[in-house]
Parts: sequence; C-alpha cells; structure tokens
Amino acid sequence: MNIIGISAWYHDSAAALLVDGELVAAAQEERFSRIKHDPSFPEQSIRFCLSSQGITLGDVDYVVFYDKPLIKFERLLETYLAYAPRGLRSFLTSMPVWLKEKLFLKQQLRKSLSALSHINEKSLPPLMFTEHHQAHAASAFFPSPFDRAAVLCVDGVGEWATTSVWQGDGNVLDPMWEIHFPHSLGLLYSAFTYYTGFRVNSGEYKLMGLAPYGEPRYVKHIYENLIDVKPDGSFQLNMAYFNYAVGLTMTNQRFAQLFGGPPRTPESPITQKEMDLARSIQVVMEEVLLSMASHIRRELDVDYLCMAGGVALNCVANGKLLESNLFKKIWIQPAASDAGGAVGAAFSLWHEYLGHQRTTTPGKDKMRGARLGPAYGTRDVTAYLDNIGATYQILDEETLLSRLALLIDQGNVVGWFQGAMEFGPRALGGRSIIADPRSSKMQSILNLKIKNRESFRPFAPSVKKEDAAEWFDLPGESPYMLLVARIQKEKQISMSPSQKNQFGMEKLKAQRSGIPAVTHVDYSARVQTVNQETSPFYWKILDHFKNLTGCPVLINTSFNVRGEPIVCSPEDAYACFMGTEMDYLVMENVLLSKKKQSQKGGFRTWASQFSPD
Repeated sequence: MNIIGISAWYHDSAAALLVDGELVAAAQEERFSRIKHDPSFPEQSIRFCLSSQGITLGDVDYVVFYDKPLIKFERLLETYLAYAPRGLRSFLTSMPVWLKEKLFLKQQLRKSLSALSHINEKSLPPLMFTEHHQAHAASAFFPSPFDRAAVLCVDGVGEWATTSVWQGDGNVLDPMWEIHFPHSLGLLYSAFTYYTGFRVNSGEYKLMGLAPYGEPRYVKHIYENLIDVKPDGSFQLNMAYFNYAVGLTMTNQRFAQLFGGPPRTPESPITQKEMDLARSIQVVMEEVLLSMASHIRRELDVDYLCMAGGVALNCVANGKLLESNLFKKIWIQPAASDAGGAVGAAFSLWHEYLGHQRTTTPGKDKMRGARLGPAYGTRDVTAYLDNIGATYQILDEETLLSRLALLIDQGNVVGWFQGAMEFGPRALGGRSIIADPRSSKMQSILNLKIKNRESFRPFAPSVKKEDAAEWFDLPGESPYMLLVARIQKEKQISMSPSQKNQFGMEKLKAQRSGIPAVTHVDYSARVQTVNQETSPFYWKILDHFKNLTGCPVLINTSFNVRGEPIVCSPEDAYACFMGTEMDYLVMENVLLSKKKQSQKGGFRTWASQFSPD
C-alpha cells in the first residue's frame, strides 16, 4: 500500500511516501524550487517521492493532508470576533486569501494533484485530512524507537492547539490535553525574534544562538508582564502586549515600552540589549518546558518522551530536558516543523485510521537517518560537470578520503555532497560544508567568507558516535543535531579573570577548547553523532581525519549561503561552490578544486542573490 503525506500552503511545504508502512522518501519543496521555506503545493517533492519508487499517483492508495482548514478558518473568525473592532486590517488582508484559496483546500488539492498526474479528479486516490497537532504527534511517536511514550508538541499554532500532550502506545495516540491560541510558547519566542530584528519562522535559531552572549536581565520582567506559568507548566500570555492575534506584526507599542524602545531594525548592529533579551526568553522557554515535562512525567508515568513542532528545534532547550533526567530517553522528529507534518499525516493514516500494528527496534528509529531525499550517482555528477566544462578528478574511495582529510587538516573548506539529501532543516553529512574545528579562525572564515552571515553564529560539530563521549557531555546519541551538550571538562580551556569578565561579542575572542570553531561561548556545542550504519561515507571521513590528526570531529554546517535553501542537485552544489570562497568540492567520488575552475558561465552567482532572513 502506498500513502502520500502532504504539508503545504503555510510554510515549509513537503511530501512524504510510505510503502506498506515504511517511510521510503520525503523532501521539502524549497530544495527543488530554491525558495526558502517555500509554502506552495509540493509538486516537485511529490514527483520525487513517486519516482524514487518507480510509481505514479495512480499507484497511490491514499493522499493525506496535515491540517484541517475548516477548523483553522473557524479559529480565525472567532479570533477576529473576540478582538473586534481591533484587527480589521488583518481581517481584510487575510480573508480574501482564505475565501479564494485556503477555505477550499480540498478542491485545490484535487486540482493540483490532477494537474501533476494528468489523472481525472474523479480517479484520484481518496484524500484524507489529519489535525495539525495530530500530524506533529504522529511524526514524533510512530517513527520513534519506543513502544510507549509521552508526546509533547509545541509550535506557533495549528488549528487551535499551540501545545499538546499525547500518550502513544503501540499504534494508538491518545490526546491528553492541549493549550489553545492565542496562548503560545512558540509565538512568544517568535515575538522576541521579531522584536530583536530577525525574521519570524526562520530567525528563531539566530535568537537561540545569540542567547549565550547575553545576561538573563529580563527574565523577571517577562514573568511579571508577559506570561503566567502554572506549576504544571500550563501558561497564559498577557495579550495586551502582543499584536499577532489581530495585527500584522508580532508585538505592539506596549511591548516596545516595556523593553525601552521600538524593535531593532533588521540588519542594524546587534547591541547588548538584544543579547540580553535573547538570553532571557531562552531561559523562560527552557523553564516552561522543564515544568511541563516534569508534570507530564508524573501524570503519564512513562519513561520516554517524543517531541515535534517548531519549538522542538530549539536544541538548547532539548539539551536541558535531557540533562534533567526526567526521562530515560528523548526522541525528537528531525523535521519537527511543518515539513514533518507530511510524515506524521502519512503515519497517522497507516496506524490510526487503517489500524496497522507497529513494531519497534530498541535504539533504532524509522527515519533512516533522515536521508530520505534525492541521491545522485557519480555518472549524474560527471554528466553535469562535463556539460558545463568543469575540471575535476574521479578518485577511488580510499584515495578520495585520504586526500580530503589532508586538505581539511591544511585549513581548506570543503563542500560535501554525498548520497541522499537530508529531510529537515539540518545538514547531516549529505549536503554539508565541512572544515577543521581545531582552527581558531575557522568560525570567522565560514561565517563571513562562506555563509555570508552574522559573526556570532556558532557552528555544529559532527563526531563519530564511538568517540562522542570523549569530547562531549552527552548521554546517548544525537544523530539529528537536535541536542546541545557541553564540551567535556578535560577538553576545555579555562578562562583568565579578564576573559571571564568579557561581555557580548568580546566573548568570541577567547579560545575555550581544542576545537574552538565548534565551541560556543558557554562551552556548549550542537552535536551530531554519526552512525556508521546510516551515514557510512560521512563516518569514514571522520575516521580518516581522526587517524591523521587524532581528532574525530569536523565542523558540519549546511551546504548553502544565507537566504538560500540547502543544495539539492549537483547544479546547486557547483553554483554554491563557485559563488563562495570554498576551496574544494566533493560530489560522490568526484573532487573539484576551486583554483582549477574556469570563472566563465555555466552557473548562477549566489553571492548576488542574498536576502536577509
């Protein structure tokens, strides 16, 4: 049986394919369209999923959508009525879109599927719908390695729910309780994202990265004015300070007065105030989640926790949850935001609607290392490179890995394009940029010369699973780069008294470990543990680098530049390589040196296409 899951028309559109209950393919539309967070119907993602198995839409038994638009429309109408006459401008802006498109999503889906497949609408497979948080919960529990677990979903908002708790047992997900819009932990964090000058729905991770540079000066301010948290972790926001329910911005004038001025203008200098605000809201987020998790542990009496929703991508908060030892293990959906809803909708249909039983393997999930996207062989790569007249070498595996380890040791930055593309926001060794973490200059080089992004942004380390405990204080694995852990004490470099007194960006000047390029200013790192089974070639380059240098760690950052999605195809990879100051590019068994490439034609220059986000 073939089931296609779809998320679309809000942000991070995606498609996923289950074959007899097994997840075999999934991809986000942005990777094909090259429009970051593309919300459009995921036509190219669906085409990929089908072609990956050599089937057509006519071979699909069900198509399932991750949202119930009529319930969401009901929430919008009730919100406008509750706040009337405020919100008229927002109402007039959104209603035409709803009345023309979103309210009739079923018809729109059928038309889009028919156009994609050239099948008459009456002959299309049955079209089903899950609720938004149901899809999130299913994406978290059903692919997890747990037979029984609590499930926590926290995001901006679905139909009504902004936070939901479920109990998963076998092939059943029971809803326990939920918190409704407009009271949203995700939207509270996004309000601070907006106020500190970053883009909502894409800049939240920047706020998280900025937090360690600041002090938690505003925590008391936030609790006294913005959020009322109960002992069980449930909460209510003071909507007098927010504008998202009725307006076109996240915060209002009263919020600005509370924090001493208007929102920071995007791209303007970041001050100590923004750093302190970032630290403060991060602390509040962590404390609320810990309180909620503690209550869930007592209420449901379960040993394991699964998580999804956009807030589950806050890897610092996830790390604090893991440190709390409330649960034996935590599993987080690697595509935790709306993209993962496509996976959850498909799993929900298979297990909950169709009633298929579920089997688990301890310690092994069903996401296939998130390597669920398109893959290209050496022939595909060379065919493209020959067409544009690029200069390259084809090397056997051992020669290639030995050469790359030496090049990285010499300070070169390498674009890494291997195997299937990752599903979700993290590059995990399929579409990555890799470099030497021991270099004290590499963070600055990558941020300013390669990624074209803010200098404060930290980079993540990839480490062989077998060597992770030696370098990071991490209980268990972190295959999807969704947990932050501290550098092991014996690997840290102590600060001098003057360094300890540094504030803000001055903290960047001090070297804190033997791998400074991946050590954040609070001695933390967003760790990816690499498993030889799910990422064999990436594991081998880490192994070769360790054999050469004694260090089993590499910098791993996503293969893209600011404002662009992660690369998908050889064409995307070559364009990014040529449009930045990367030194080498490896695609499958093909190695390219920047110095040997012609600078004429054949690729688009990404550096001219940056857009702030």
